Amino acid sequence: MGDRALAALQAFRAAVYGCFGRRRAALGDLLDAVATAGPQPSLAHLSLAPAHRRGWGSLYAALRRGQLDVEALRRVLHRFAPRDGPPVYAVDVSAWPRCEATTSPERAFHYSPTRHLSGEPVVSGWAYQWIVQVQVRLTRESWTAPVDVQRLPPAQTASALAIEQLKAFVARRPAACADMPPPLFLFDAGYSLSDLVHGLADTPVSLLLRLRSDRHFFTDPVPGAGAPTGRPRRNGPKFVCADPATWPPPTATHRSDDPHYGAVEVRAWAGLHTYVRRPVHHATYRPRTYIYGVVLRVHVTRLPGYTRKPQVLWLWWHPGPGAAAPLPDLAFLWQAYTRRYDIEHSFRFLKQDLNWVKPRVRLPEQADRWTWLVAAAYTQLRLARGLVAEQHLPWERPLSAGRLTPGRLQRAFSTLLLTLGTPAAAPNPCGRSPGRPKGRRSPRAARYPPYKKPISPRQKRTRAA
Repeated sequence: MGDRALAALQAFRAAVYGCFGRRRAALGDLLDAVATAGPQPSLAHLSLAPAHRRGWGSLYAALRRGQLDVEALRRVLHRFAPRDGPPVYAVDVSAWPRCEATTSPERAFHYSPTRHLSGEPVVSGWAYQWIVQVQVRLTRESWTAPVDVQRLPPAQTASALAIEQLKAFVARRPAACADMPPPLFLFDAGYSLSDLVHGLADTPVSLLLRLRSDRHFFTDPVPGAGAPTGRPRRNGPKFVCADPATWPPPTATHRSDDPHYGAVEVRAWAGLHTYVRRPVHHATYRPRTYIYGVVLRVHVTRLPGYTRKPQVLWLWWHPGPGAAAPLPDLAFLWQAYTRRYDIEHSFRFLKQDLNWVKPRVRLPEQADRWTWLVAAAYTQLRLARGLVAEQHLPWERPLSAGRLTPGRLQRAFSTLLLTLGTPAAAPNPCGRSPGRPKGRRSPRAARYPPYKKPISPRQKRTRAA
C-alpha cells in the first residue's frame, strides 16, 4: 500500500505540473511552498520557505503572468478523487475579504460569519464556490477531496453557478460511471430549492438541501374535494414545517442509535411539491412549474461534543430524472448530510494553514490561479496520508498514520519531498534587475466600487414585516 500510495502521489504531482504553462517552474515551486510552509503573514514570507528555491519576485510574477490549464486541472482532481465509497459531494461558497482593495475589480458584497462590515456579517471581496467529495463513514474526520472551484461573478447567484458547475461535472464523468447511481450533492439552506431542481431537471444528479424551519409545501389535490364548478384545484392541503398539525402520516420512518448523535429519528413525506418562483409576465398566462420531492425531518438527542442543544433538521431530497426508487434510504441520507459540515473544516484549514485568503493580489485572475494552487496542494496532502510519520506537539495526543489531520500531515510533508523530488527545473541566476527607468511613474490605478446586488422581493417582504 505504501508503494502504491507513493506512486499515486508522484503521478498526481506530474499531472498537476503538466497543467502549468508559462512560468511553470515558478508555479511548481510555489505549489510545494504552499503545502509545507504553514501559516504566513504574506506572500513575500512564503517565498522564504525551503521548498521555494526562487526569489519573492518570481512568486508574484508566477501569479501575474503564469498560465494554468484550469479544465485539465479539474480532470486531474476528479481522477485522483477517492473511489472507495458512494459519490457524495458538498457544495458551498466561501468569501475572500478584500474590503479595502478599491483597485481590485469584480468585487461584491458576500456573507461572512466571522467578519463584519458596518455591524453586518457582510464583507466586500471575492467569493468562490467549492465542490468537494466527502466520505460517508462512521469515523469522524475532516478530510475532503476538492474536485472543482469557481469564482462567483458579482451579478450571478450561487444557485445559478451551482447549476453550471454540476452540469459540467456530469459531462466530465467517465463513461464507466454511467451504470453507477447518480452522485448526491449536499447544499445548505442559502441555495434556491426551486432553481436547482428546475435547472437540473435533465441532469442525472441527486440533490439533498437543508430547509428553513418556516418553509411550507403542498400535497396533490384530492379528486372530487373541490367545488363542482370553476377551475380545478391545483394544490391539496398545505404542509407547514413549523406546524405539526399540518403533517400527514409519514410515508417512511427510520429509528436508530448512533454513537455520536444518540437516538435518531427520521421521518419522510413523499409526494410534496412546490413551484418555481419566477416573475409573472404581464398579459401572459403561464402556469407555474411544479417540482416534486421528499421532505425529511431529522431529530437527534445530542450532538458530538455536547456543545449545544440539537435542533430539528429539515431536508429536501430530489432523486433526479428517471429515478426508479420512490423513497430514499433514510439511514444513508441523514448520515450523508452530517458529512456536509466537513467542508467547513476544509475552509478553515485552507484559510489558516494554506494561506488561501492571505495574498493581497489586485486582479481576480491572480486570485483564481492562487485558489487552484491551494486546491492542488490540499489534494497532495490528502494523497500523502499513511506515507509520513506523525510530528505532534508535546501537548498533543499521538494519532495513528491513517488518522492524521491535515494540519499534522502538513508539518511532516516537507520530509516526504526529499523522496518525491520536484518536476520543476532549478532556477537560473539572471543577475540584478535594472528596475524602473529613471523618471518613469506608474499611472494612478483605476478604482472599482464593489457590486451591490438588488434586493429580492422576498427580502423586501421580510424587511417590511
